[in-house]
Amino acid sequence: MNLASESVVAIVHRKAEPDPQMMLDLNLFTFSLCSLPFLLFFFLRLSRSAASRRPPGGPAETPCPESHPVVGNVVGFLRNRHRFHDWVADMLSRTPSSTLRVNTFLGLSRGVCTSNPLNLQHLLSSNFPNYVKGSRYHAVLRELLGDGIFAVDGHLWSLQRKIASHEFTTRSLKHFISETVSREISDRLLPFLSSACNEGRVVDLQEALQRFAFDNICSVAFGVDPNCFAAEGASEFSGRNSAFVKAFDEAVENCSSRFMSPWPALWKFKRFFNLGSEKRFRSQIRVINEFAMDIIKLKEEQIKSASERENGDEMSHDRDLLSRFMSSSADLEFRDLEEKRKFLRDIVISFVLAGKDSTSTALTWFFWLIAEHPLCERKILKELSSAASSKTEVKVFTYDELKSLHYLHAAVTESMRLFPPVPINSRLTVDDDVLPDGTRMGKGWFADYSAYAMGRSEEVWGPECREFKPERWLDGSDGDRDGNEDDRQNVRFRPSDQWKYPVFHCGPRMCLGKEMAYVQMKSVAAAVMAEFEVSPEAEDGDKSGMRMADPPYTLSLVLKMRGGLPVRLRRRR
Repeated sequence: MNLASESVVAIVHRKAEPDPQMMLDLNLFTFSLCSLPFLLFFFLRLSRSAASRRPPGGPAETPCPESHPVVGNVVGFLRNRHRFHDWVADMLSRTPSSTLRVNTFLGLSRGVCTSNPLNLQHLLSSNFPNYVKGSRYHAVLRELLGDGIFAVDGHLWSLQRKIASHEFTTRSLKHFISETVSREISDRLLPFLSSACNEGRVVDLQEALQRFAFDNICSVAFGVDPNCFAAEGASEFSGRNSAFVKAFDEAVENCSSRFMSPWPALWKFKRFFNLGSEKRFRSQIRVINEFAMDIIKLKEEQIKSASERENGDEMSHDRDLLSRFMSSSADLEFRDLEEKRKFLRDIVISFVLAGKDSTSTALTWFFWLIAEHPLCERKILKELSSAASSKTEVKVFTYDELKSLHYLHAAVTESMRLFPPVPINSRLTVDDDVLPDGTRMGKGWFADYSAYAMGRSEEVWGPECREFKPERWLDGSDGDRDGNEDDRQNVRFRPSDQWKYPVFHCGPRMCLGKEMAYVQMKSVAAAVMAEFEVSPEAEDGDKSGMRMADPPYTLSLVLKMRGGLPVRLRRRR
C-alpha cells in the first residue's frame, strides 16, 4: 500500500471515531426525548397548583404576547434571540401600561417584564424590601461573586453598601481613580491607537476599550496592573496576570449564558455532573480565587510590615479598593481569617465585574453613534478645543476640565439611553403585591425591567425616542440640533428623572461608581476624539449597515457589539 493510500485510510479511520462532544449532545437529546412524557405529566400537575397560587384577581389583565401552551415564550425567544432586546421593546410598546407577563418553559417560573417608570420606582424604591436579587440571581453568579454586594440582599448587602459608600465618597479615591484613568490613557490606550494609525491598520475599538477598562479596574480594585496592551507572549503579559484575565473573561461569559438560557435546568444538570462549559467554569473560578487570595495575602503582609514601622499609619493612604476595604472591615467580626479573606475577595471581585465591561461597552456604542452624526462630532470637538490648554502634545483632560464638557456629557448620556450597558435587570418578589399600573405580582415571581425598552419608549421620551439627540439633556438649548454654537457657553447638562433613566440603577441600589464611570468615559472619549478621526469599517463597504433599526448587539449580561467595532484612525493634526 503506498503512502497516499495509507493517508486516506488513516483519515477515514479518524473520521469514523465518534466525537465525544457530539456523543454527549446526542445523549442529552435522547434523554430529553425520553423524559418528555414525564415532563408533560409534571406540567399538568404544576399548572393546576400554579392556578391555586395565583394572586387574587390574577394576571389575566396583563398581556402575554407570543406565548404558547407548555413552551411559554420560548418559541418567540428563540426566533428573536438575535434581536432579543428590540423584540422585548416592541412587545412592551404594544401593551397598555408597558408591562407584559412572561411564561417560561413548562411554567416552571412566572413573572413580568416592564418599562413603566412608575413600576420601576415601586420595584426599586417604594417597595424595595419586597423585590430582592433572590435565589434566581444568586444561583447564576454564586461561584463568581460569592456573597458580594451585587448578588446578595439583607444584612450582607447593607453591610457592604455602607463600607463601599464611605469609600466612594472620599476625595482621595476620586483623585486616585482620575489619576489611574489618565495614566492608562496616556501610557497605554493612546500609544496603542497611535501605532495602529501609523501602520494604517484596522483596529477593533471595542476590544481595545475592553483591554483599557480591565487594566483600569484591576488597578483601582486590586492595585495590580494586568497590562492587557502588552504584546501577546511578552513577559509583562504572562503568568498569573494572563491566566486571571483569560479566566475572568470566560467566567463572565459562562454566567451570561446561564442568565440567558431558556432552559436553566440544562446548565444546572451540566454543573451537577461537571460537564462541558460548567466543567471549564469550575476551573476558571479556581484561577480567579487563587489570584484574588494571593493579592489579599500580599496586602496583609504589606499592612503588617507598615504597622511595624515608625509611621505605620501611612497604610491609611493606600488607595486601591482592596486596601481600603481591608482597613474599613478591620473592626468587623469574622469566625476566622479565611472567612475575612473570602469577604474581601467577594466584594472586590464584584467591583471588578461591575467595571470590567460596562464603560467599554458604553464607549463602543458612543463612537458608533458619533460616526453617524457628524454635527454632534463637530460640537464635541469645538467644546474640547475651548476646554483644552494651548499645549501641543497629546491631551489628557484634567478632572476640572472634564466637568466643563457639558455637551460631551450629554452625548455620552444620550448614547447610554439608547444602548444601556446593562440592558435588562431582574428582581424576585418576596410577597404578593400590586404594581402601580395594576399588574398583580405573586410571591416568588420574577420582575424584569428593561432599560433598553425604556430608552425607546415614546411615552417616556416622546416621538423622537429612537433618535440620538444629546440636546435633550441640555439647559440653555432649545433642542435644535443646528443651534447657535456661539451661545454654547450658556449650555448646562440637565439630569433626567432617575426612573426614566435606570442606566445606573435607581433607589437604594443606585450605582456607587456613577461619577467615576463618567470620569472614565469622558476622559477616553475626549482624548481619543481630540487625537483621532474614528471611521468605522462597515461590512462589505456598506456604511448604511450602521443603522438604529437593527443594532448589532450580542445577547449577554452587557450589551456588547456583535463582531466588535473595527475602525480606521486618522490623526486630526
